[in-house]
Amino acid sequence: MIVAARRTPIGTAGRALHELTVTDLAAPVLRVVVNELGTSQPVNDVILGNCMGPGGNVARVAALAAGLGPGVPGLTVDRQCGSGLEAINLAAGLVRAGAGDLYLAGGVESASTAPLRFWPGDPPVQYSRAPFAPPGTPDPGMGAAADRVAAEGGISRERQDAYAARSHALAVTGFDDMRAELVPVGGLDHDERPRARLTAARLGRLPAAFVPGGTVTAGNSCGVSDGAAVVAVTHGVPGLRVVDWQVSGGDPARPGIALVPAVRALLDRNGLLAGDVGAVEITEAFAGQVLACLDLLGIDEKVVCTGGGAIALGHPWGASGAVLMVRLFTRMVLLDGPALGLAACAIGGGLGVATLVARS
Repeated sequence: MIVAARRTPIGTAGRALHELTVTDLAAPVLRVVVNELGTSQPVNDVILGNCMGPGGNVARVAALAAGLGPGVPGLTVDRQCGSGLEAINLAAGLVRAGAGDLYLAGGVESASTAPLRFWPGDPPVQYSRAPFAPPGTPDPGMGAAADRVAAEGGISRERQDAYAARSHALAVTGFDDMRAELVPVGGLDHDERPRARLTAARLGRLPAAFVPGGTVTAGNSCGVSDGAAVVAVTHGVPGLRVVDWQVSGGDPARPGIALVPAVRALLDRNGLLAGDVGAVEITEAFAGQVLACLDLLGIDEKVVCTGGGAIALGHPWGASGAVLMVRLFTRMVLLDGPALGLAACAIGGGLGVATLVARS
């Protein structure tokens, strides 16, 4: 059971949260979640997703900085932008296995303070991300890959821009509902990226960002961001029940739709159809990629990211999967929403992760 769920506001890289490290972001959220539990029950472990941080064990450092005590260990998980959701799945599996009674799980990313990375050489060669696949296997940039799946799925530029405008509009109008899930940090008490009055017509004036003549632009893509999200996973207490989860591999040339087989397997195993799930949160890396996934799965856009998604809020990679679960907790538990929910991430390298939850 997820019984508490909080996150920082999401800041645009290089702006409001640019001086905060991953520890600075994660520790305050861990403290708030523990305080909300109002119990003396010991925390068995802290499991945090992170992609681009300083290395070492980010979760352990954050747990110590949060004042949880030296007896609380930490585990840092890297499944790229599915890391935060995978951390929650791991915590749920540990509780289900009887390994412990209370875990704090989620993710954190500070793109602003991520260290520079270099391959050795003379001179050393700087790189922005590690390979998602070995030489000889497709390893496209995420933007170019999103253009490909949008084209193959017949997702028009107009439809992508309309979806992006929707994301911003929902994030702006839904802010009051999100306020309860936020832990202010660095003087920021609101998500930094959402823009009011951003229309599809205005987005339509932006040029292609990744492929000449393509349909993916800076406006219908997510932002590079800083943020953290944490949930408490335990048992025997009403909240959001983690029903089941699935990780699947797919075509590394088409990473944006790699969540589709994970969602299909998860729904099939639980005897469900897409229409049975009333609340869906998908990491909105690119509008074209999300829409291609929705079309393939037969999911109604109306139930997806109803408070805005990563296009509006931003995409703090290692935290984004956990942000999905915080959003579901707000939609389903705090707002007494749909009975069944789904969180899903498409991941570089052709991986997908999906988690099914139920209000209980």
